[in-house]
Amino acid sequence: MSKSEKLYEEAKTVMPGGVSSPVRAFRAVKNTPLFIQRGSGAYLYDVDGREYIDYVMSFGPLIFGHSNKEIVDGLMDVLPMGTSFGAPIPNEVGLAHLMINLNPHLDWVRFVNSGTEAVMSALRLARGATGRSKVIKFNGCYHGHVDSLLVKAGSGLATFSIASSAGIPESVTKDTLVLELGDEQTLKKTFEDMGSEIAAVIIEGIPANMGLFPQTNEFLSTIQDLCRQHGSIFILDEVISGFRVSKSGAVGYYEGLKPDLLVYGKIIGGGLPVGAYGGRKDLMELVAPVGDVYQAGTLSGNPLAMKAGTVALSLLDDDTYSILEQRASLLKDEIMRLSKTFSIPVHVRQIASILWFVFQDHEPQGPRDISPEAEERYALFHRHALEEGLYMPPSAFEVCFISTAHTDKVISLTISKIESTFQKMKGSEGS
Repeated sequence: MSKSEKLYEEAKTVMPGGVSSPVRAFRAVKNTPLFIQRGSGAYLYDVDGREYIDYVMSFGPLIFGHSNKEIVDGLMDVLPMGTSFGAPIPNEVGLAHLMINLNPHLDWVRFVNSGTEAVMSALRLARGATGRSKVIKFNGCYHGHVDSLLVKAGSGLATFSIASSAGIPESVTKDTLVLELGDEQTLKKTFEDMGSEIAAVIIEGIPANMGLFPQTNEFLSTIQDLCRQHGSIFILDEVISGFRVSKSGAVGYYEGLKPDLLVYGKIIGGGLPVGAYGGRKDLMELVAPVGDVYQAGTLSGNPLAMKAGTVALSLLDDDTYSILEQRASLLKDEIMRLSKTFSIPVHVRQIASILWFVFQDHEPQGPRDISPEAEERYALFHRHALEEGLYMPPSAFEVCFISTAHTDKVISLTISKIESTFQKMKGSEGS
């Protein structure tokens, strides 16, 4: 038994499922999780000493790879001074300035400790600003484990939603309306029927938690226009897309977007726990202590996350995004080439430095279009990829992230390993 397997058995005696977040348990890929010892650049090393090229990148934050020297040096500068003060600090102000300078629709920012906290706070602010209770979200978009948003559509009706988790009372989800992504007709009808009750519409800038499903500029503009017409708040969830798809996130990726509020996480913490929400000054002025919408946090704006985030955002430039996109594009093209060589059905989708591949012939239009066979093939791919030294997302619905540490040499090695993985998959299918 490997050290990872022993640790997993031990972890299951003291932690639910042996993990701190469900997908890490590797159940979706029918395997047991690896316990990681350290990371460096594009690589992870498990407790058994095995090396892997990492395409999870902590599910998005590590745009500069593991243990980036500038970020680590920055942390070492502030670490001896203390880890938490429960008081304002200079880097908090500096990081806020950086974010505001990069995104033209951020006037004020408030820091929290996770994307979930940021979403929860933005929803409270939207309800406080409008005096309304109902919120529209979209099926397939994930906004953290906020109770009212852990819902799915029921019977295809926008006015009925049921909790996706036990422990969430119906009274908590009754004001959440779940619509399908891209369905303008139902969106317009919903506003027509209950526009005066809708506090906010929230959508991921680049839906990337149940696959990768970019939306059309027209659909997002429709959301924005309807919110303006009915006095609702347009919330853009940039936890994944923020500073990942461009320096100004999804706002820079699409044209003409002017969200009222935005929520952030991942990259703005440089690899440390963080979240933030911000937007129009007149809305942010409603947040305590200026206004009467309360929100607080003991570790919000802590010195380590603020320093790491400040360094990370300071390193971003146009060349960063150009290089990341080129390397992601190369990897996409080579995966598609190899899929034809080995007659393995794969559809690959790429946005900037985010990649997602589905093991089926037809292009999925939403999470419901992903076949059970595609999930089975992905589990097989994942198992053989680990054997080849590739650490891929532990679910067919999760995406891959490219970092600046994924050099041309690393990409070339990855392609070679994927070729060997596909060979093993063909062998497994034939056995």
